[in-house]
Amino acid sequence: MHDEGYIKFNSEWIEGPAVSWHKIQTMNQWRQLLFAEGLIGAHPDGIGFGNISVRDNPAREFIITGSMTGSVRELGPDHFTRVTHVDFASNNLTCRGPIIASSESMTHAAFYEASRSINAVIHIHHAGLWNTYLNTLPTTSIDVTYGTPEMAYEIMRLLKMKDRPAKQLVVMGGHEDGVMAYGSSLGHAASTLLNCCNRLFRPE
Repeated sequence: MHDEGYIKFNSEWIEGPAVSWHKIQTMNQWRQLLFAEGLIGAHPDGIGFGNISVRDNPAREFIITGSMTGSVRELGPDHFTRVTHVDFASNNLTCRGPIIASSESMTHAAFYEASRSINAVIHIHHAGLWNTYLNTLPTTSIDVTYGTPEMAYEIMRLLKMKDRPAKQLVVMGGHEDGVMAYGSSLGHAASTLLNCCNRLFRPE
Protein backbone atom coordinates (compact mmCIF):
# COMPACT_ATOMS: atom_id res chain seq x y z
CA MET A 1 0.00 0.00 0.00
CA HIS A 2 1.14 3.54 -0.72
CA ASP A 3 0.24 6.60 1.32
CA GLU A 4 0.58 9.20 -1.44
CA GLY A 5 -2.15 11.78 -1.44
CA TYR A 6 -2.78 11.84 2.29
CA ILE A 7 -2.33 15.40 3.51
CA LYS A 8 -0.34 15.46 6.73
CA PHE A 9 -0.37 19.20 7.40
CA ASN A 10 -3.19 21.42 8.59
CA SER A 11 -4.51 22.99 5.41
CA GLU A 12 -6.57 26.13 5.04
CA TRP A 13 -7.94 25.91 1.52
CA ILE A 14 -9.49 29.14 0.26
CA GLU A 15 -11.52 28.27 -2.81
CA GLY A 16 -10.79 30.75 -5.57
CA PRO A 17 -10.36 31.19 -9.32
CA ALA A 18 -7.89 29.16 -11.34
CA VAL A 19 -4.35 30.40 -11.79
CA SER A 20 -3.88 32.37 -15.01
CA TRP A 21 -3.08 30.03 -17.91
CA HIS A 22 0.05 31.97 -18.90
CA LYS A 23 1.51 31.16 -15.47
CA ILE A 24 0.90 27.42 -15.75
CA GLN A 25 1.27 26.72 -19.47
CA THR A 26 4.98 25.90 -19.21
CA MET A 27 4.34 23.91 -16.04
CA ASN A 28 1.75 21.86 -17.87
CA GLN A 29 4.07 21.17 -20.81
CA TRP A 30 6.85 19.86 -18.58
CA ARG A 31 4.37 17.91 -16.48
CA GLN A 32 3.02 16.21 -19.63
CA LEU A 33 6.54 15.15 -20.58
CA LEU A 34 7.26 13.79 -17.09
CA PHE A 35 3.94 11.94 -17.14
CA ALA A 36 4.79 10.40 -20.52
CA GLU A 37 8.10 9.20 -19.08
CA GLY A 38 6.32 7.56 -16.12
CA LEU A 39 7.96 9.86 -13.58
CA ILE A 40 4.55 11.23 -12.62
CA GLY A 41 1.58 8.89 -12.72
CA ALA A 42 -0.15 6.21 -10.68
CA HIS A 43 0.76 2.95 -8.96
CA PRO A 44 -1.05 -0.27 -9.93
CA ASP A 45 -3.39 0.29 -6.98
CA GLY A 46 -4.53 3.56 -8.56
CA ILE A 47 -2.82 5.90 -6.10
CA GLY A 48 -1.18 8.79 -7.93
CA PHE A 49 2.32 10.14 -7.38
CA GLY A 50 4.38 13.11 -8.48
CA ASN A 51 3.90 16.88 -8.47
CA ILE A 52 5.56 20.07 -9.69
CA SER A 53 5.73 23.65 -8.48
CA VAL A 54 7.20 27.02 -9.43
CA ARG A 55 7.94 30.06 -7.31
CA ASP A 56 5.72 33.05 -7.98
CA ASN A 57 5.32 36.61 -6.74
CA PRO A 58 5.39 37.44 -3.87
CA ALA A 59 8.56 35.35 -3.55
CA ARG A 60 7.26 33.19 -0.69
CA GLU A 61 4.26 32.04 -2.74
CA PHE A 62 4.34 29.23 -5.28
CA ILE A 63 2.04 27.49 -7.74
CA ILE A 64 1.72 23.71 -7.44
CA THR A 65 -0.30 20.86 -8.87
CA GLY A 66 -3.26 19.97 -6.70
CA SER A 67 -3.85 17.00 -4.47
CA MET A 68 -4.65 13.67 -6.15
CA THR A 69 -3.66 14.83 -9.64
CA GLY A 70 -0.74 12.45 -10.20
CA SER A 71 -2.92 9.91 -11.99
CA VAL A 72 -4.58 12.48 -14.26
CA ARG A 73 -3.15 12.28 -17.78
CA GLU A 74 -3.94 15.82 -18.91
CA LEU A 75 -4.25 18.68 -16.45
CA GLY A 76 -6.26 21.85 -16.89
CA PRO A 77 -6.31 25.16 -15.01
CA ASP A 78 -8.49 23.65 -12.27
CA HIS A 79 -5.69 21.22 -11.36
CA PHE A 80 -3.29 23.93 -10.15
CA THR A 81 -3.39 26.07 -7.02
CA ARG A 82 -1.37 28.72 -5.21
CA VAL A 83 0.27 28.22 -1.82
CA THR A 84 0.24 31.58 -0.06
CA HIS A 85 1.58 30.80 3.41
CA VAL A 86 3.44 27.99 5.19
CA ASP A 87 4.27 27.73 8.88
CA PHE A 88 6.57 24.76 9.41
CA ALA A 89 6.59 24.99 13.20
CA SER A 90 2.81 24.75 13.52
CA ASN A 91 2.37 22.41 10.51
CA ASN A 92 -0.01 24.85 8.81
CA LEU A 93 -0.36 25.67 5.12
CA THR A 94 -2.71 28.05 3.30
CA CYS A 95 -3.58 27.69 -0.38
CA ARG A 96 -5.95 29.50 -2.72
CA GLY A 97 -7.47 28.17 -5.91
CA PRO A 98 -9.94 25.65 -7.34
CA ILE A 99 -8.22 22.65 -5.73
CA ILE A 100 -6.42 21.90 -2.48
CA ALA A 101 -2.63 21.86 -2.72
CA SER A 102 -0.63 18.67 -3.13
CA SER A 103 0.18 16.63 -0.04
CA GLU A 104 3.86 17.37 -0.80
CA SER A 105 3.38 21.14 -0.67
CA MET A 106 5.14 21.62 2.65
CA THR A 107 8.19 19.79 1.27
CA HIS A 108 8.18 22.02 -1.82
CA ALA A 109 7.97 25.06 0.44
CA ALA A 110 11.15 23.95 2.21
CA PHE A 111 13.15 24.24 -1.02
CA TYR A 112 11.95 27.79 -1.60
CA GLU A 113 12.64 28.69 2.02
CA ALA A 114 16.17 27.25 1.86
CA SER A 115 17.37 29.24 -1.16
CA ARG A 116 16.12 32.23 -3.12
CA SER A 117 17.88 30.83 -6.21
CA ILE A 118 15.48 27.87 -6.34
CA ASN A 119 12.49 28.67 -8.55
CA ALA A 120 11.12 25.20 -9.36
CA VAL A 121 10.72 21.84 -7.64
CA ILE A 122 9.65 18.45 -9.00
CA HIS A 123 8.78 15.32 -7.03
CA ILE A 124 8.80 12.06 -8.99
CA HIS A 125 9.00 8.31 -8.38
CA HIS A 126 11.66 6.24 -10.10
CA ALA A 127 13.02 3.03 -8.61
CA GLY A 128 16.23 3.18 -10.64
CA LEU A 129 17.12 6.71 -9.60
CA TRP A 130 16.16 6.04 -6.00
CA ASN A 131 18.31 2.92 -5.70
CA THR A 132 21.23 4.45 -7.60
CA TYR A 133 21.48 7.66 -5.60
CA LEU A 134 20.20 6.57 -2.16
CA ASN A 135 22.79 7.75 0.39
CA THR A 136 25.06 8.81 -2.49
CA LEU A 137 23.36 12.12 -3.18
CA PRO A 138 21.76 14.09 -0.31
CA THR A 139 19.25 11.72 1.26
CA THR A 140 16.63 12.45 3.89
CA SER A 141 16.44 10.33 7.01
CA ILE A 142 14.70 6.98 6.64
CA ASP A 143 12.67 7.87 9.75
CA VAL A 144 11.10 10.96 8.17
CA THR A 145 7.92 10.64 6.09
CA TYR A 146 6.75 12.83 3.22
CA GLY A 147 4.64 15.94 3.65
CA THR A 148 5.60 16.63 7.26
CA PRO A 149 7.47 19.48 8.99
CA GLU A 150 10.20 16.95 9.76
CA MET A 151 10.68 16.35 6.04
CA ALA A 152 10.75 20.10 5.43
CA TYR A 153 13.47 20.56 8.04
CA GLU A 154 15.42 17.65 6.54
CA ILE A 155 15.28 19.29 3.11
CA MET A 156 16.50 22.61 4.49
CA ARG A 157 19.31 20.87 6.38
CA LEU A 158 20.52 19.08 3.25
CA LEU A 159 20.34 22.17 1.06
CA LYS A 160 22.43 24.17 3.48
CA MET A 161 25.32 21.68 3.53
CA LYS A 162 28.57 23.31 2.44
CA ASP A 163 29.66 20.30 0.37
CA ARG A 164 26.34 19.92 -1.47
CA PRO A 165 26.92 18.20 -4.86
CA ALA A 166 26.31 19.95 -8.17
CA LYS A 167 23.57 17.48 -9.15
CA GLN A 168 20.42 19.13 -7.85
CA LEU A 169 18.56 16.09 -6.58
CA VAL A 170 17.39 15.02 -3.13
CA VAL A 171 16.55 11.38 -2.43
CA MET A 172 13.73 10.72 0.03
CA GLY A 173 15.14 8.00 2.25
CA GLY A 174 11.86 7.21 4.00
CA HIS A 175 9.69 7.48 0.88
CA GLU A 176 10.51 4.57 -1.42
CA ASP A 177 11.26 5.58 -5.03
CA GLY A 178 10.76 9.26 -4.14
CA VAL A 179 13.23 11.71 -5.68
CA MET A 180 13.02 15.51 -5.79
CA ALA A 181 14.74 17.79 -8.29
CA TYR A 182 15.13 21.52 -7.99
CA GLY A 183 16.61 24.32 -10.02
CA SER A 184 16.57 27.91 -11.15
CA SER A 185 13.79 27.03 -13.59
CA LEU A 186 11.38 24.19 -14.23
CA GLY A 187 13.31 23.30 -17.37
CA HIS A 188 16.50 23.05 -15.34
CA ALA A 189 14.94 20.75 -12.74
CA ALA A 190 13.19 18.56 -15.33
CA SER A 191 16.31 18.27 -17.48
CA THR A 192 18.30 17.09 -14.46
CA LEU A 193 15.81 14.29 -13.89
CA LEU A 194 15.55 13.26 -17.54
CA ASN A 195 19.32 13.29 -18.06
CA CYS A 196 19.85 11.11 -14.98
CA CYS A 197 17.20 8.66 -16.15
CA ASN A 198 18.77 8.48 -19.61
CA ARG A 199 22.19 7.69 -18.13
CA LEU A 200 20.73 4.73 -16.26
CA PHE A 201 19.69 3.16 -19.55
CA ARG A 202 22.67 4.38 -21.56
CA PRO A 203 25.63 4.19 -19.17
CA GLU A 204 28.86 5.77 -20.31
